[in-house]
Amino acid sequence: MNYLSEISLLMGKVGQGQAAEKARAAGLLAGTIADGGVIQAFGCGHSEALAMEIAGRAGGLVPTNRIALRDIVLYGGEPLEALADPFVERDTAIAHRLYELAPVKPDDAFVIASNSGINGAVVEMALLVKERGHPLIAITSAAHSSGVDSRHPSGRKLGDIADVTLDNGAPYGDATLPLPGGGAVGAVSSITAALLAWQIVTAVVERLLAVGITPPVYLSDNVPGGKEHNAELEARYAGRIRRTA
Repeated sequence: MNYLSEISLLMGKVGQGQAAEKARAAGLLAGTIADGGVIQAFGCGHSEALAMEIAGRAGGLVPTNRIALRDIVLYGGEPLEALADPFVERDTAIAHRLYELAPVKPDDAFVIASNSGINGAVVEMALLVKERGHPLIAITSAAHSSGVDSRHPSGRKLGDIADVTLDNGAPYGDATLPLPGGGAVGAVSSITAALLAWQIVTAVVERLLAVGITPPVYLSDNVPGGKEHNAELEARYAGRIRRTA
């Protein structure tokens, strides 16, 4: 088994492909930032890692906000037991609650990640986002999503709804190295999704610079002056973004 070889090949394919889709995504998000909007990022389960790359990360854009399932507890007053169901991400109703609790404004854009793109919460969130008129970027696995049925009542999948859909390149089932008795080991979707996220973010920054806008970018809190720099930029978006654990 050589996971490094597999992931290196996949990173090259994902990193070099989908140029037109990446450009469209960067254009939508750069326009959102230029117009004073915020990028809202959402993912369930391991796909929350994508939202963590987009929002509140050193080297990333300040006008970003992460939406997570636990927001119903942190901001909505629900008991912790509300998250005890391991299949809570299949609940369509939770998407409406999360949208209501988030500091969303009409000029915001969304980035939603789901490897399968089929569960109720992400599909319902995508439908709600488009119903409310927000630009939507989806990051999903084309191979996995095409191989399974939607769990949403509409029968739709995340990739069907977005303005721009980016394929994270993960195989069906996410893992890459087959096992002798069946199955596979070595998941890849979090790594390739992070690559796509940073390709888009850096392209957004490039576009902002090209039109004379100084990009509002986070420094690490762990470098001298970083905390002060970040607090000053975050103040411009008071009430629009939140930094959570």
